[in-house]
Amino acid sequence: PCGSAGEKRFSKESGGECDDKKIEGNKGSNGGACAPYRRLSLCNKNFQNINNDDSTNAKNDLLLDVCYAAKFEGESLKTYREQYDSKYPGSVSTMCTMLARSFADIGDIVRGRDLYSGNSKEKEKRKQLDDKLKEIFKEIHEKLEQPAKVYYEDKDTDKNYYKLREDWWTANRHTVWKAITCDAPGDASYFRVTCSDGRSGAQANDKCRCPKTSGANAGKGSDVTNIVPTYFDYVPQFLRWFEEWAED
Repeated sequence: PCGSAGEKRFSKESGGECDDKKIEGNKGSNGGACAPYRRLSLCNKNFQNINNDDSTNAKNDLLLDVCYAAKFEGESLKTYREQYDSKYPGSVSTMCTMLARSFADIGDIVRGRDLYSGNSKEKEKRKQLDDKLKEIFKEIHEKLEQPAKVYYEDKDTDKNYYKLREDWWTANRHTVWKAITCDAPGDASYFRVTCSDGRSGAQANDKCRCPKTSGANAGKGSDVTNIVPTYFDYVPQFLRWFEEWAED
């Protein structure tokens, strides 16, 4: 699912991506964000299925395609974890942290605020994806009833439907987390205590998911697989990248 770039998943060969032409919002000599190695080869190939579907199918299959992209990304991170450790010995990034960062990047793509656009070829594909997502959320909006239709009305000339896309992500993020952690090691644990065992804080230590006895959680859902222990997807992307570079 990642194409031929998979074997160089964490390679320093291409260097950090700080090119102003490839990072949205960077302004030349004023500096800006640098995409980390992990983000450069994010397994988002399944998003291309959205480009190939007509609007009706794409709308119905949106969650499916996003979950497949997340699942393949999780598989890639697990496969190349040893490669990552060998290249960055001493890194404090755990498996669950890496999954949480890619999970957040996928959320930014869905919500139309991902900063990384890539080279000319990638940028063209990215624009196609962004346009298709706008089209999908326009169709979703048109099917809404009042007063929701008025609430999500996008008066922006670009018709990005940011508010609708934000709430779609909030409603479905627990399913995407379930997909990206599908192949996580059974003993993988998240670095923060974000779960609740009914008495005190608890750690997500079962495939990066909260214990089955957990109640309150950072996401939504009634069972262990639907609990999201991270809030990374609500932290601005450039701040997440900055922290990731600091650790590596």
